[in-house]
Amino acid sequence: MIIVDPHPRDTAPGSADAELGDARTINYLRISVTDRCNLRCRYCMPEDQTFLDRDRLLSFEEIAQVASVLVERGVRKIRITGGEPLLRRDLALLVGMLKALPNPPEVALTTNAMLLDRHAAALRDAGLDRLNVSLDTLNAERFERLARRPGLPAVMRGLDAAERAGFAGTKLNTVVMGGFNDDELGDMLAFSNERGFEQRFIEFMPMTSNSYGLDATRVPLSEIRARIEQHGELAPRQRGTGPADTFTLSSTGQRVGIIAAISLPFCETCNRVRLTSEGVLRSCLFDGGEVSIREMVRSGDLRDGLIESLEWLRRVKPPVHDGVGHVQMNRVGG
Repeated sequence: MIIVDPHPRDTAPGSADAELGDARTINYLRISVTDRCNLRCRYCMPEDQTFLDRDRLLSFEEIAQVASVLVERGVRKIRITGGEPLLRRDLALLVGMLKALPNPPEVALTTNAMLLDRHAAALRDAGLDRLNVSLDTLNAERFERLARRPGLPAVMRGLDAAERAGFAGTKLNTVVMGGFNDDELGDMLAFSNERGFEQRFIEFMPMTSNSYGLDATRVPLSEIRARIEQHGELAPRQRGTGPADTFTLSSTGQRVGIIAAISLPFCETCNRVRLTSEGVLRSCLFDGGEVSIREMVRSGDLRDGLIESLEWLRRVKPPVHDGVGHVQMNRVGG
């Protein structure tokens, strides 16, 4: 069994050996509400591990307090992640709290959709704006081999429920793995186009203990593009501050995104910070500094310390990451 040590809890602004740079604009907050998942995808986590005790997790009220200060400081978009966030009971309550903040941000959710058929309507009623669904294959046997669990029919039911609930602009996130699913890019494009989804292909990112396995190889950006362009020309769209390069596929007119954090790091334009489920605020998925804010929240003396922490994190975001993540993906929300 692999046991992953929790984040250090004694980190404070300025204590990490990080180089200070120009202050970044931070307007995007990713919130992980749990490290638990109902799948065990090989690029995300080992099959067996010890999860955090539930009393270590921030409550919805505590998360909303943190979000309130960061929205006040300029955050305009919040994404809820996990693990699998729908394993957190009554998640729609948190969505409602975030949408009730003054000057409410856009709130999105990244999910594997296994439980989405049960929750889509409540999430939409609570004000959730958009969905990203992780789906790496349309083949049930491959799904189970990658995720170490069956579940493709449940994902499809979740997508159907999201459509019935009125979600639009849903994105499908597909991690491209050579020798495993890189022959499915055309099928994913056709499926997304038929369903009205935006397809996003993600270059595999090496993380601590992610046990890539599957005898797969990393497929770089150039090869991902070449595979897509077998199905039509990619016309670039204007690049924003997010991680994806977005294109219009000439053959269908659909929107396609590629996220290539290894081949083409987007660190210089990164506009986000991450809040882990146990209350660690991180400047970067890979590296660059972190601050434990849980005790600030639970002491009732949050605002000044959180603002100080944010100002430090804005200045330690790396100009380019080192290419290997030092925590597990399910701990930081991908």
